[in-house]
Amino acid sequence: MSALLVALGAAVGAPLRFWVATRFDDDVPWGTLAVNVAGSLALGLLVAASVDGETYALLGVGFCGGLTTYSAFAVQMVRLGRRGAAYAAGTIAASVGAAALGWWVGQWVGQ
Repeated sequence: MSALLVALGAAVGAPLRFWVATRFDDDVPWGTLAVNVAGSLALGLLVAASVDGETYALLGVGFCGGLTTYSAFAVQMVRLGRRGAAYAAGTIAASVGAAALGWWVGQWVGQ
């Protein structure tokens, strides 16, 4: 059952990532940055809320896993050349910050 839930979540997250990236990626891949930050925020919320295993499979692993992308991030970082280091630092800082914010909000809401 978990594998099906992961597949269902990814079936929503991956096309959403594709749509955002094709709409907003340009000279700087803003769409990829946006999905990585949004997915990190959502995953932080889910983990802090201690959702059950099925919910985590659907939304955490499936949706967030399908939405976010490390491979595109890595390729875009290389494509950007010298600007890639700044893009990488910004993406990592924003994504970790979003996960921490999600965790904090999830902890606050769960009380």
